[in-house]
Amino acid sequence: MNKNFHKGLILAGFGSFWWGFIGVFYFKFMTFIGHIELVVHRCLWTTFFLILTTFFFSKWNIFFTIIKNKNYLIWLFLSGFLIFINWAVWIYAIATNRIIDASFGYFIMPILSVMLGFIFFNEKLNRKRVFAITLVIVSILYLIFVSLKSLPWLGLIVAFSWAFYNLVRKKIQVDTDVGLLIESIYILPFALVAFYLISSKGYNDFQISNPPMMLLIFLAGPMTVIPLFLYVRGVELSGLGPTGMIFYITPTLQFLLGYYYYDEIFSSTKLVSFIFIWIAVIIYLRDLYETN
Repeated sequence: MNKNFHKGLILAGFGSFWWGFIGVFYFKFMTFIGHIELVVHRCLWTTFFLILTTFFFSKWNIFFTIIKNKNYLIWLFLSGFLIFINWAVWIYAIATNRIIDASFGYFIMPILSVMLGFIFFNEKLNRKRVFAITLVIVSILYLIFVSLKSLPWLGLIVAFSWAFYNLVRKKIQVDTDVGLLIESIYILPFALVAFYLISSKGYNDFQISNPPMMLLIFLAGPMTVIPLFLYVRGVELSGLGPTGMIFYITPTLQFLLGYYYYDEIFSSTKLVSFIFIWIAVIIYLRDLYETN
């Protein structure tokens, strides 16, 4: 059991590292094709890659069991919309040099999830978690009252879309990757229409005449699915608490890359707000450590 626990931490850690480092470099590099086309291809090739993995892991029986349940299909349509919003806004943040704002969203997301768990599932809150949630709210209110221009709207959309996505998926509790496949299939028609419109106007970079570029763009699928597999498997082996602490590798790396590597502007107003967030994260992580 101890061996599996450590294996889970390694998998969750690598998944978090992938999201925060490898994923940032890849999607940032690929924004030269335009963030709209990049979102479209992320949707297209994620669906294709998930179909391959469903074949590989022989999960079609799970797929057909899920689609026979109308309740699951309704909820997965909603979660599909949320994950699309998350993907699209995150890529837009990367493309417009707002990686730090996106990291703000991923710093507060786990704490928002705790709040949503209390509201929708009556999960218990102790004083430390209440204080962490309060600090997140104070951080957001501070930015609103000081300067709306400083409010990281993209980060907030990333955080709330991902937190509500997790809320919906927790409610229905379907297989992670098969559920994502169904969500992707919902998004697929819109992605195909957008792909057609881009191609018809000659803006498409995905062309048979350029195989290296085709391969680069296709990687948007694995880049989305692989870290998800790694992190979810880590959660299965080690539990939510320990992997919740590991997850903070993601926004930390995003913040460091945004500030030190991509030279993004980080105002003193945002610094004060981030200090509130970092204190909230420390309190939250300490509470996770003490309760696991």
